[in-house]
Amino acid sequence: MTEAAELPPAPEVAEDVFGERFPEAVRYGELLADVGVTRGLIGPREVPRLWERHLLNCAVLSEVVPEGVTVCDVGSGAGLPGIPLALTRPDLRITLLEPLLRRTNFLREVVELLGLDHVTVVRGRAEEVLGKLPPVHVVTARAVAPLDRLAGWGVPLLRPYGEMLALKGDTAEEELKQARSALGKLGAVECSVLHVGEGIVDPLSTVVRVEVGESPGGVRFAAKRAKAARKGTGRRSR
Repeated sequence: MTEAAELPPAPEVAEDVFGERFPEAVRYGELLADVGVTRGLIGPREVPRLWERHLLNCAVLSEVVPEGVTVCDVGSGAGLPGIPLALTRPDLRITLLEPLLRRTNFLREVVELLGLDHVTVVRGRAEEVLGKLPPVHVVTARAVAPLDRLAGWGVPLLRPYGEMLALKGDTAEEELKQARSALGKLGAVECSVLHVGEGIVDPLSTVVRVEVGESPGGVRFAAKRAKAARKGTGRRSR
């Protein structure tokens, strides 16, 4: 079994970022450093940089999420970026979507322990829940897949005129360039690369924003959503 490491002290800026939820952010970091490592959700080498590389890197995504919207965190894993976003933004309604049982078990434990009443954990893949979960205003993701593949999973979950916000690294501009054709077919009308976290993280967190029009996922996914919705209605009426 992998030995858990101790979470390093939080940088001073973390208290400003998480505000009154700072104690819960510390507790979440401790869980990641402990059972997160022993259950194989994060690598032990990540523990010394949990605050800068993971917790704060994800929390600053809140800078570009509109107020009071619904969010689906696709491939949430250990809860990144969904949990830090939930800690900084109680105004959001967040769904953590994750296909693996050991990860959803961890996420449910965290949500209950931290008292995140505005967060729901759903086990499943994006393509499986299409038409079963209500469309959301914002889809978030981090380190899930290359942008074109990620968009194929995440964009169809959006409501019309929603947006996908994907935390990416140094290759963001190149990924976006290569994915533009695929994004256009998925109904994207505007794509951009943003840098957030000024004065909080260094380097800044890089976010690819994909904004969609009235048909998220394009015509093919509109038909899939309608078919899934009809099936769901049929099951409820029996």
